[in-house]
Amino acid sequence: MIMVTNYKKGLWAETVARVWLRLKFYRILEERYKTPVGEIDIVAVKGENLAFIEVKARGDLVTASLSVTPSQQSRIYRASKAFLSRHPRYLNHTIRFDVLLVRPCRFPVHILDAWQGGFRLN
Repeated sequence: MIMVTNYKKGLWAETVARVWLRLKFYRILEERYKTPVGEIDIVAVKGENLAFIEVKARGDLVTASLSVTPSQQSRIYRASKAFLSRHPRYLNHTIRFDVLLVRPCRFPVHILDAWQGGFRLN
């Protein structure tokens, strides 16, 4: 029962995140992008910035911001490399790893460049 609730909460948070990003003029390229090496909640582009975005639904900002573990960051990084290998037109974009925190009855918080993925493209 808890798993279903958490799953639905996650879907709700991702929907809120997509709406929020669109309001900020991001173009959503992928949602729930799955690869054999990891999953990315949202891949979005704005101008020359390509963002791999992890969405977290938590009750408070501290819990939400601490919930992206190093192993999760590693999986997202590997999945981002897979995305870029399939979409090389984005290789010249500035690559970011963002976190979008969604809380009930509050505006989402978008943390830009939440961690470094190790990209050195230039």
